[in-house]
Amino acid sequence: MPQAQTRLIVKTAVLTLLAAGGLSAAAGLIVWRAGWYNIGATASHLGIVYKGLEQAMRYSVRHHARNVPVPALGEAEVLRGAAVYRDNCAQCHGGPGTAPGTHALSMQPVPGPLVDAAMRWQSRELYWITRHGVKMSGMPAWEFHLSEADTWAAVAFINRMPAMTVRDYKTLTAMTPAQGQAQAQDQAQAEGDAR
Repeated sequence: MPQAQTRLIVKTAVLTLLAAGGLSAAAGLIVWRAGWYNIGATASHLGIVYKGLEQAMRYSVRHHARNVPVPALGEAEVLRGAAVYRDNCAQCHGGPGTAPGTHALSMQPVPGPLVDAAMRWQSRELYWITRHGVKMSGMPAWEFHLSEADTWAAVAFINRMPAMTVRDYKTLTAMTPAQGQAQAQDQAQAEGDAR
């Protein structure tokens, strides 16, 4: 193929891609400026928008959480986390056998259930999401409301949820923090006596 013909093909391809990109940007600008995209919480995102945002969130969380050191999370943290989860998370995310509150069901996107979150997210990622929140999703940044220990306790509890029965969940979340602390101390002592 002569060099001039190759140059013409490349030039045509580049100009076609630039024109297509320009037209796409112009169409996007028209939709944006005209206000045609419904941002109301009574309508779901378009499938492609939702999938794009979900994937972007996964990449972002994975990137930002990659260097978060995970402390040892034992039974004491799970028991403490039950109270933290009950008081701060269950209203939007529910739990085993427990539906989220009605206000959560009117949010867009609807807050996902966390009963299986530990199967989809690593502990460091759950911590990062809890600590920093997720923009424009209703998920607040708990960094200013929960201590570091309470945040990790919530993560410990969320990690335990996939194996929880409805009864386990109700029992753990019904405890006061003092009851949970006493039970954790009893279990630690029983483990120490068994050694």
